[in-house]
Amino acid sequence: MITDDDALIAAAREAATRSYSPYSRFPVGAALRFADGRVVTGTNVENASYGLALCAETVAAARAMADGLRGGLEAVAVTGPGAQPITPCGRCRQVLNELAALGGTDPLILCVGESEVRRMRLSALLPEAFGPASLD
Repeated sequence: MITDDDALIAAAREAATRSYSPYSRFPVGAALRFADGRVVTGTNVENASYGLALCAETVAAARAMADGLRGGLEAVAVTGPGAQPITPCGRCRQVLNELAALGGTDPLILCVGESEVRRMRLSALLPEAFGPASLD
């Protein structure tokens, strides 16, 4: 169980070490923390057919869903190489929104660089998001 942001960031950095990114050479790691303390990690997985690459956040969200986690997403840490903090891409923001909406949460997103961490809510990264409630 991980309950603090520093440990969540460390889990994302560890996940990035398992990246399969031979084309971009841009390893990304993500760690999702749930209300019960469980953490699910993911890393980017590239493919020679570039459009089939998977982002770290999407891999982590898919793992969480496969494990039956459907609510309680509290925080997400995303880390990559370089000095600047990185944010989830648009697709990953949407995927994270779906998982968060299932539990009615607005998770904290930790965008991690070498020495800087930007903290923002998912709703700030994806305002007026389309989600499950949009289909009602």
